[in-house]
Amino acid sequence: MDVFFYHLEHQPLERVLPSLLEKTLARGWRAVVQAGSEERLEALDHMLWTYADDSFMPHGTARIGHSGDQPVYLTTTDETPNGAGVRFLVDGAEAREFAGAERFVYVFDGHDADAVALARAQWKAAKAAGCAVTYWQQSQSGRWEQKA
Repeated sequence: MDVFFYHLEHQPLERVLPSLLEKTLARGWRAVVQAGSEERLEALDHMLWTYADDSFMPHGTARIGHSGDQPVYLTTTDETPNGAGVRFLVDGAEAREFAGAERFVYVFDGHDADAVALARAQWKAAKAAGCAVTYWQQSQSGRWEQKA
């Protein structure tokens, strides 16, 4: 099991998440995005329809239905109805256990002390569970640099 930590420093989640999801879908994988609250889930749902003038991210939620058919499924729980191999955890979401996906990706705001503390706790939990963990930090240009 691989667990990646993406430390946002210079761009917000709304700018980074679509790119990470596009790369996931380009590999032929499905994804689940688990948010920490219903309010945040609704904001991400809207953002994924409108983040680019010439594109959108195909996705759905339990409210929309057809959960198993969604290439990207948004939730606040640990459900994986679309058989996703990648689980993104954002805005306070955390894994209770590292199962049900091949890859977990934490995306957290480096300017939010609570988000950093949660990421550190999840790093320790992932290591204790025997997962391979990798830490990526955002550079000034917005590129990802592997730090650990």
